[in-house]
Amino acid sequence: MFVDTICGVDFQVFHGTRKLKGMAYNNEPMPYPDDTEEGVIQVVNGAALEYTKTWQLVMNMDLSSNKLVGEIPVELTALYGLVGLNLSNNHLSGGIPDNIGNMAALISLDLSGNELDGQIPPSIAALNFLSHLNLSNNNLSGRIPTGSQLQTLIDPSIYAGNKDLCGAPLPKNCSIHEDPTAIAKRKYEATDEPNKVWFYMDITCGFATGFWGVIVVLMLKKQWRHKLFIFAEETRVKIHVALLVRVNKLKPYRSLGCK
Repeated sequence: MFVDTICGVDFQVFHGTRKLKGMAYNNEPMPYPDDTEEGVIQVVNGAALEYTKTWQLVMNMDLSSNKLVGEIPVELTALYGLVGLNLSNNHLSGGIPDNIGNMAALISLDLSGNELDGQIPPSIAALNFLSHLNLSNNNLSGRIPTGSQLQTLIDPSIYAGNKDLCGAPLPKNCSIHEDPTAIAKRKYEATDEPNKVWFYMDITCGFATGFWGVIVVLMLKKQWRHKLFIFAEETRVKIHVALLVRVNKLKPYRSLGCK
């Protein structure tokens, strides 16, 4: 369990239960005693800053290097007033929340040094005030999203240590096979491949069973075998007669054409 109450944020994670209280809006600062003299060091925009008299203005959550485990709680994205979020150097797993873009006030986001996987959510491009981003040293994959603000973050080190990431600003280009839609399609096809194999095996076994079943019945039932041969012969004769009639009808037209 870990708790951080900086700037009124009460954030708890224990036994899979998540509770978020406090800062969900950024219009009213949390009250603090005027005689507070103890300072607090927070990492904002990649730099460690010490705050003493301005706690009311600190809308930052720094939980870095705390040996935290598990997934990033989706409830965290409801803290719309948060301007800085630092969860770096922990053991967080899973993916980045899809609605990370809801944290519209974010200026600094640091998720580096974890075990996050999956694709970077496209909604991260909606963070219009983001000036510091660090997603390095994770297991992220796929195409790096693009957006007006993300286009200004051109430092490749932001995404370093994610070997399966591609696209600007990394030198690794995304081929058509690395497109998120294509990746999802490949995963679906890979999952569906065993089902296709069993489907074709069922068809083959069914055909073989039916074919040899008919052969065995005909071998054992002499009367059925004779009826089948008679039916086949009658069918052959009917086809032959039909072809002869068709040819004889065409002969007068051919004769007229020759003249």
